[in-house]
Amino acid sequence: MNELKFSKLGLTGQLLRALTDAGYETPTPIQAEAIPLLLKGSDLLGIAQTGTGKTAAFTLPLLHKLSQRGRRTGPRCARALILAPTRELVIQISKSIKTYGRHLKLEQAVIMGGVSQRPQINALKRGTDILVATPGRLLDLIKRGHADLSQTDYLILDEADRMFDMGFIRDVRRIVADLPAERQTLLFSATMPKEVAKLAGEVLNNPERIEIAAKSVAVDRIDQTVHYIAAANKQARLAELLAAPEMERVIVFTRTKYGADKVVKKLSRDGVSAEAIHGNKTQGARQRTLENFRSGRIRVLVATDIASRGIDIDEVTHVINYELPNEPESYVHRIGRTARAGASGTAISFCDPAEQPYLRAIERLLKRSLTIAAGEPIALTPLLKKQKKGDSNRSKPRSPKRRRRPRRPLQRAA
Repeated sequence: MNELKFSKLGLTGQLLRALTDAGYETPTPIQAEAIPLLLKGSDLLGIAQTGTGKTAAFTLPLLHKLSQRGRRTGPRCARALILAPTRELVIQISKSIKTYGRHLKLEQAVIMGGVSQRPQINALKRGTDILVATPGRLLDLIKRGHADLSQTDYLILDEADRMFDMGFIRDVRRIVADLPAERQTLLFSATMPKEVAKLAGEVLNNPERIEIAAKSVAVDRIDQTVHYIAAANKQARLAELLAAPEMERVIVFTRTKYGADKVVKKLSRDGVSAEAIHGNKTQGARQRTLENFRSGRIRVLVATDIASRGIDIDEVTHVINYELPNEPESYVHRIGRTARAGASGTAISFCDPAEQPYLRAIERLLKRSLTIAAGEPIALTPLLKKQKKGDSNRSKPRSPKRRRRPRRPLQRAA
């Protein structure tokens, strides 16, 4: 059976040349479904996890349509707006636009927090074809008169569920209110919580729907194992695993920023080159850390879920869930950082007794059990045993008995 090629999707010759330059010939499932629909002008609701190729699924048809319509925008305006929740994801999308649009005469501007506003304001002064932005900084520039969305024909909301998690939904609604009613709108989300479904109903007009199942993303090409281990022993086990020569480029996930810094500190003491990336880091520091990881100057990147959005680095050999996420969909996003660009990968998860409900939720989402690592117990019993019936007061210290004061005899009135 012949595989579908990009050349059959109706894209311009310049885009096909750029794809060939980048070594891409065969579209992923979401690209094969989305590109023809978007070229026709349909609104789209896409439910897809990281690693599915969704960035190219919306970037390629957008570049095609913009290149076919050569009009310029006015000052401070943009023909297309792409909103993303994190700075890393904004930068990744911007790089994709440069890669696929290298043979097109289109301009883009990037708007995000954590860096100086002045270069961003200057980039918007004469107008741009594509504006890639985080909601908070863009809304601030709109309020101050530096950005105008009255001429925007295309709106793309990427990772809408993460925007909701980060508290950006209100900002997104305010931005959408400034857009023309006549536009093409795309909304992508890994999950569809109630608030995101409500937003989709507000911004999309009779949309087509594409859904790429989490299971197909997570299972293909990724070897997944679980280590049942108490929290106090996780650091020692991590050091043991990282000593293996096949651990060439590793991302370690924690739930909190404090946890990420703590893991890095202990790894550095053990002589492991590691750095952390999370929301408390400046944009410059985050970019330096990513570049150090991409170039191989550090072998281990320790990340939180929110900061990890937008990490698009090939040849990540292993993902280690030092702490399991409390949302099963986040597990899919995490392990999707390995096995990119057709490669295989390995995902290892540590599971403390208190995290076993998180593991069960992940396995329900995947419709399969994770493989237990060799030599591990089937499961760990909870660290705190339930008290037997009738023992509820045995562990409580008894309060000392109060001595009763003698009663005074009543005085008879004289």
